[in-house]
Amino acid sequence: MGTKELMFSFMFTSLLLSLLLVPSLLTRPFSKLSPSNSIPSHYHPGNYPVTFAYLISASKDDVNRLKRTLTALYHPANHYLLHLDLEASPEEHTKLAHFVSKHAFFKHFSNVHIIKKSNLVTYRGPTMLATTLHAMSILLKSCHWDWFINLSASDYPLITQDDLIHAFSNLPKNLNFIEHTSRLGWKINKRAKPVVIDPGLYSINKSELLWVSKQRSLPTAFKLYTGSAWTVLSRPFAEYCILGWDNLPRTLLLYYTNFISSPEGYFQTVVCNSDEYKNVTVNHDLHYIAWDTPPKQHPLSLGMRDYRKLTLSNAPFARKFKKNDPVLDKIDRELLRRRKGQFSYGGWCSNGKNASCSGSKVSENLGIVRSGPGSRRLKALTTKLLSPRNFYRRQCR
Repeated sequence: MGTKELMFSFMFTSLLLSLLLVPSLLTRPFSKLSPSNSIPSHYHPGNYPVTFAYLISASKDDVNRLKRTLTALYHPANHYLLHLDLEASPEEHTKLAHFVSKHAFFKHFSNVHIIKKSNLVTYRGPTMLATTLHAMSILLKSCHWDWFINLSASDYPLITQDDLIHAFSNLPKNLNFIEHTSRLGWKINKRAKPVVIDPGLYSINKSELLWVSKQRSLPTAFKLYTGSAWTVLSRPFAEYCILGWDNLPRTLLLYYTNFISSPEGYFQTVVCNSDEYKNVTVNHDLHYIAWDTPPKQHPLSLGMRDYRKLTLSNAPFARKFKKNDPVLDKIDRELLRRRKGQFSYGGWCSNGKNASCSGSKVSENLGIVRSGPGSRRLKALTTKLLSPRNFYRRQCR
């Protein structure tokens, strides 16, 4: 068999594997705290103007960091789906399950869940994208929410959830926050043209990506975009990505199965090639990230020296942080009004006099939103991003 025929055979096999294996990842079951088999679709903890669905992903040795991030993000109005990499030890999985199942408020509101059959996530591979789509499909089917947010255990909020709810309450619910650009630059030769296979799609043992020696040309049926892997997606766009009624999301999923760092391109390429959604997308990921020197592939760990910059960014999230870095304690005290082991300040669990959220008056305060400086900072950012000068000039080009 010649080189050309071998290449075509390999590509066909790769796409076939994608067609068979990736959808199976999107239908895996998840754990449930209550005896029922699904999240109650009627569940509405109070009358909140908007709600969020979170996917928080963690890797090996990340359980304690995941617990801290979850507690800082928690709010009864929202839903939280946790994914712990299959590479983590059974002890870590048990520890996380015990924390969630035994926590009084998680159990009371039944809005924190763990993906039971974890995926093996390969660095720079499409398994991270498969995990995100898996979570989106579960959350779409199971509960009510307005925006989907994907975070990692190394992310941390810079505002309270009451601040986030208040700032988003006046925004159109079809808005997506996806950082994107069609200027691929060095990524053309380093990411778009190489062809890879992620062993995590078919193996239970973690290994590096498999590289094909021959590269492919750029697509002509659609235009490629790239950007941040961290997004805030509207429910209508999330439904479009999962259902793919015009087949674009499904076609691009097959293409990005063999793409390096597919989470940094899939949602960008879907939204910017869609006539329905490209004009309702804000070119920002709502994160503060300090990047390394060009080519800016790796975020730098944030510390005390970055506190002023991350606050002035007006972003609601930042990444990445080292485990238990002192700056997290400063964020807890000054931005989240959160004491150790407690939730971030919010109307649902405070009588307005306490400096942090003790959860002493949950039943009486559901539906109450007590916003603060964080809401004003985020509103300043969204106002700037949605101004005609910025919004239309920075849309998909």
